Amino acid sequence: MLARQCLRPWRAALPLSSATLGSSSCQRLFSTSSAQRAKFYDNAPDAVSDIRDGSKLLVGGFGLCGIPEKLILALRDKGVRDMTVVSNNAGIDEWGLGLMLRNRQIKRMISSYVGENEEFARQFLTGELEVELTPQGTLAERLRAGGAGIPAFFTATGYGTMIHEGGSPIKYTSSGEIDIASKEREARNFNGRNYIMEEAITGDFALVKAWKADRMGNLVFRKTARNFNPACARAAKICIAEVEEIVETGEISPENIHLPSIYVDRVIHGTNYEKRIERLTTARVDNGSSASSPGSPDDIRERIVRRAALEFSDGMYANLGIGMPMLASNFIPPNMTVHLQSENGILGMGPFPAADKVDPDLINAGKETVTILPGGAFFGSDDSFAMIRGGHVDLTILGGMQVSQQGDLANWMIPKKLVKGMGGAMDLVGSDTRVVVTMEHTAKGNKPKILPECTLPLTGKQCVNRIITDMCVFDIEPENGLVLVEVYKGVSVDDVAAATTAAFTVSPDLKEMGQI
Repeated sequence: MLARQCLRPWRAALPLSSATLGSSSCQRLFSTSSAQRAKFYDNAPDAVSDIRDGSKLLVGGFGLCGIPEKLILALRDKGVRDMTVVSNNAGIDEWGLGLMLRNRQIKRMISSYVGENEEFARQFLTGELEVELTPQGTLAERLRAGGAGIPAFFTATGYGTMIHEGGSPIKYTSSGEIDIASKEREARNFNGRNYIMEEAITGDFALVKAWKADRMGNLVFRKTARNFNPACARAAKICIAEVEEIVETGEISPENIHLPSIYVDRVIHGTNYEKRIERLTTARVDNGSSASSPGSPDDIRERIVRRAALEFSDGMYANLGIGMPMLASNFIPPNMTVHLQSENGILGMGPFPAADKVDPDLINAGKETVTILPGGAFFGSDDSFAMIRGGHVDLTILGGMQVSQQGDLANWMIPKKLVKGMGGAMDLVGSDTRVVVTMEHTAKGNKPKILPECTLPLTGKQCVNRIITDMCVFDIEPENGLVLVEVYKGVSVDDVAAATTAAFTVSPDLKEMGQI
């Protein structure tokens, strides 16, 4: 702020130049007051003491990475109830927000992913918990908009799905019927492309985890522990941050501050962090063991993955989904550079680490421990999905439950039975990236997965460019629909037809399915 002073200069102040001040006898000087917004608390219970029943919380973290574990424990012990919690996911059964779920403290979750949290899924499917499933990038942008004072925005993500059309279950009855359903979103067309309107998210309190804070309350996050934390902090009336280290003002260079102190209201210094790892994954040591037996599940997966790796080209930016798609990165040729982007905030993702190099603050979107390559970068979830929605990612490879002959994709829900959540998939397929789906050709019982129409809730409409299965490769062309372009050795066109209920044509250049 500026302080006004007449005639007597104040020694501690910094005067403006004489050219700016002119000949006036009154000078305008910069104040050096040390007053600050952020208050420092001795412990987490004191910092959350005024959080009441029914509050709306914005909670940072991705999986277990970057979660405010001390603040969550304090709220669990405080016993507040009927909370609405906005967080990408809810930890696991026995850690993170999963602890509050088990205590029945949460009334509604606004999340993108249920994942492997069995209690989360159980409470939702039995009608004990309201769950507003939201695409991960939309969730990040709704928070970013809330913090920026923007009430709503339009996005292509989710157009033509239950997110757009309404009817997505938010709450079930105890008998499994839909009690509360999502509402239809407003849709508009801009420059020939369809979009839906999403409203901003704000909250009463944000609970975030940072690496460092200075005495002003400026925050620095570490590696992929940044994720949703900054967006949550900006969108809340009161932001409470727990940090691993507190340093003096000025020790953090201004250009290295990730979240300015204006967004931070309370800070606690946490100690003895557990930093649990959801999926500890290390580099595989080649012990010379034999390859998978032909036709085994491992052999089938590797067949698909080795074909998917042929989709890479030198210098491209690619996003790989959980499971088989991520395995394709193991087959990138050594003379090729592929920049892997992970939606939790990495560009330039490297391979799994050696056992002695595991870092709980460095995970991929599948919550697996990874590394980063020289020239890589870390950023928040809102920036990550800006890259995706903005069309800066060249290739997306992801899994699927069903694909239609028009290129519709379903991969996030089996109503009343399985609720994983869409995660970032809707954002990825709703962007301008090339979309390749990798999956086994049939489900259990040889049930076809490539259909005239998807019977499961859609992830995206007419968004798939190519399907790679253990039997063949289909391209999906706007005018011709499904076109069979490759078949695996020993597989005939008749074999493919018998396992596919969708109509397709056969390319005149049909060839054997490639393997890297």
